[in-house]
Amino acid sequence: MLLALLVSGVIVALVVLGLFVFGLRRRLIQRSGGTFDCSLRWDVPEGGDASGKGWVYGVARYSGDKVDWFRVFSYSPRPRRMLERASVEVLARRHPEGEEELALLSDAVVLGCVHKGTRLELAMSEDALTGFLAWLEAAPPGQRVNVA
Repeated sequence: MLLALLVSGVIVALVVLGLFVFGLRRRLIQRSGGTFDCSLRWDVPEGGDASGKGWVYGVARYSGDKVDWFRVFSYSPRPRRMLERASVEVLARRHPEGEEELALLSDAVVLGCVHKGTRLELAMSEDALTGFLAWLEAAPPGQRVNVA
């Protein structure tokens, strides 16, 4: 009986510790600012796929001339993907279709892109999309010259 209580206590403590580490990791990612919730689907077939499969929920962070994308359900401190501003080409913008509506957040807009020859889709809120598109169109830091 005592052993069962001890094992149960250890399991509960490990679950609480795991949840704490998830929260701490998210705080550390957001600490440097410029983050937004962003689901990602990598290597999308050319015709598109509205099955809802392949979407991974994550957090993206602006970092100079790149966006670092982190999986939410991961303990890794490193980004899973890095999208460089000069290599991202936007192809299309659409609303989720079919089963995608269940796989994505309720207010998501899907942005079809190509990054270094790989087709991908990003799903984010309307506000995050506005910021992302503005970031894509902005000149890299240090390259604007005031000629007035």
